[in-house]
Amino acid sequence: MTATHASAPVGKDSGNAPGTAHTAPQPAPRRPVVRGRALRTTGFHLTAGLLSALWLLPIALVLVTSTRTFDDIAAHGVGSWPHSFTLDGFRQAWVDGGQQQALINSMIVSIPTVLLSLGLASMAAFALSRYDLPFRRVLLLLMLAGNLLPPQILLIPVSKLSEVLGIYDQLYALIGVQVGFGVGFYVFVLHGFMRAIPAEIQQAAVIDGASPWQIYWRIILPLARPALAALTALSFTWIFNDLLWAITVLRTDSQMPITASLIGLQGQYVSMWNVIAAGSVIAAAPTVAVFLRFQRHFVAGLNLGAVK
Repeated sequence: MTATHASAPVGKDSGNAPGTAHTAPQPAPRRPVVRGRALRTTGFHLTAGLLSALWLLPIALVLVTSTRTFDDIAAHGVGSWPHSFTLDGFRQAWVDGGQQQALINSMIVSIPTVLLSLGLASMAAFALSRYDLPFRRVLLLLMLAGNLLPPQILLIPVSKLSEVLGIYDQLYALIGVQVGFGVGFYVFVLHGFMRAIPAEIQQAAVIDGASPWQIYWRIILPLARPALAALTALSFTWIFNDLLWAITVLRTDSQMPITASLIGLQGQYVSMWNVIAAGSVIAAAPTVAVFLRFQRHFVAGLNLGAVK
């Protein structure tokens, strides 16, 4: 008989040297990782805070200057620590400087222009995005191409056209110009939002007997509210702060909006920086109020456009 010898069992650690025990790997310490992340976070907040302070510094300087007296500024300088407080600069800019009428003119132009532009743009975007119209891409590209033209080359044609039509130096001429040059961009933006709305919603409304107008008014517009709110804030800011088209189609001082009135205010109060700063604050207040009002919808509109 042949004797057989039992072989030693081979395990996972058979490759280890004899007499050594296998030990589990120790986890790496996490304290340096956490400390590095905290340093990066702190550095980010310090940098962002410094940039924000630099951004707000001119605004704070204008606000402080608007509440100082002329004698204080003349004696100590514009950038010095204030030694007085008065609101007389606002009164001078509002009453004597003509800011009251200029602000009314800006509102007369801005509010109807925003409503009319977004109304026309939303209807055009609804038709181009929800229905298979012939040459719809060509129409969309033509609307977008109109916004690529520099406005400086159109100043003389627009001025001559307003004179031929007999609407020169009228506020509704400025409204027409702002609507004509803004609708194309608004259509392009709203087209992207409305196109992302699922087609099944519109199909269900058609099955229920809804007309195209009911689909547009009761379904598409409520779903596109974030985009409309974002465009409302942007368009109001652009139109309210516009100067180029205002001085192109308007001539009389009593018809000028708030931006053109600031130029006249600077010419009237050459070295009275408190009055000029007060007029700047008055001119900026409506746009700040509109942005704060639509801030939540504005951010929602940006997020909706980023994720589709």
